[in-house]
Amino acid sequence: MNCLHCGAPIPAGSRRDRVYCNNNCSALASYYRRKNGAAPPSRWQHPALESADPALRAAADRAGQLGQAHGWSPSTLRCTLDGLTVLLAGRSAGERVTLTEIRTRTPRHTSAPRVAEVLAALDLLEDDSTPAVRSWIERRTSELPQGFASAVRAWLLVLLDGDARARSRSPASIYVYFTAVQPLIDRWAADRGHLREVTAADITAVLDPLRGHQLRTTTVAVRSLFRFAKKRGLIFANPAARLTAADPGGSLLPMTDAEIRAIEQAATSPAQRLIVALAAIHAARWAAIRDLTLDDLDLPNRRITIAGHPQRLGELTHRVLRAWLGHRRATWPHTPNRHVLISAKTALGSGPVTRSYLTWNLQRHGVSIERIRRDRVLHEALTARADPLHLALVFGLSHTAASKCALIACDLLADQPTEAGHQ
Repeated sequence: MNCLHCGAPIPAGSRRDRVYCNNNCSALASYYRRKNGAAPPSRWQHPALESADPALRAAADRAGQLGQAHGWSPSTLRCTLDGLTVLLAGRSAGERVTLTEIRTRTPRHTSAPRVAEVLAALDLLEDDSTPAVRSWIERRTSELPQGFASAVRAWLLVLLDGDARARSRSPASIYVYFTAVQPLIDRWAADRGHLREVTAADITAVLDPLRGHQLRTTTVAVRSLFRFAKKRGLIFANPAARLTAADPGGSLLPMTDAEIRAIEQAATSPAQRLIVALAAIHAARWAAIRDLTLDDLDLPNRRITIAGHPQRLGELTHRVLRAWLGHRRATWPHTPNRHVLISAKTALGSGPVTRSYLTWNLQRHGVSIERIRRDRVLHEALTARADPLHLALVFGLSHTAASKCALIACDLLADQPTEAGHQ
């Protein structure tokens, strides 16, 4: 292509929308246009927007709509159109595009997730990829001893997919279950050649050193593994049939001054202050905080709905919530995500933030959301003179949980006169 002013060739490797060879020609051309009263040249548009291929043109229009709705930058939109051009050029109408093609055929600068989003909106996307958790299962179980590998692989796949009598589990549960049983299998493999050779004494020997949540998680995983093996005929008898997974519980004593100072150090950003406020004032669990949407907020009437339970919005929570919403609006003004808490990754979509987004900063300071929530419930129980009905109504607790908190509060209240007498 040649310069529109002097006719010299435009240097190779220039931008596609470049029409002048240098800034001097651009300035002179602009001067003579104004002098002669000529209209400026039309702005450059991506060729996909004016393509003769109806499928490519429809995809380009859809990309423009998604880019405007989700706040894509011009470069992101341009790169997405480049990827769509490569994938849809010469393709028959209605022919679907696989994820493998998107990952292998599009240019390096193309945003593959944005291209996939456009094709999915047009119902032209076919997911032919293997889920990461399946590849992980194959890789990790292949490292197990031969007599255990096939049984554990089949167990994990049933956990992942479910069957007629069991629901499917999340990939996170698969990771936790395998991580719990792998050290046990490594120990059993030292003198056992197959899962059917493991006895109840072997299970007891590996569980005895464990305590707390680790013991409970490992017990649940072992029971699940041997229950599956017995159901599928891989073992003759279930050595884990009588195992019980005791609830390790958690601390239901009031928070210490050190824990309170740690929370104050952790609550530095608007998002962290909102997380702490919802747990410390409304006793919200991490899942309820993560799933909170804008539809659950009624700021004019000072009401908030947490996990389906409506509550009054206190002054502190109202102030912190408004500060976060202001920060959210200024940072991601065009986000389509309806969740209250969003991040740079979730702002482009509609899903919630991850659990680690909520808990990482607090755990870095040695505190958890559950610890803050339990302290709030206990404080309310002590204030309300250990009334379980009041706790159930205020926080939406089950009768069992409310009664447990009320009993602990009764014990703490009963100890107060005794301690005062000793002093």
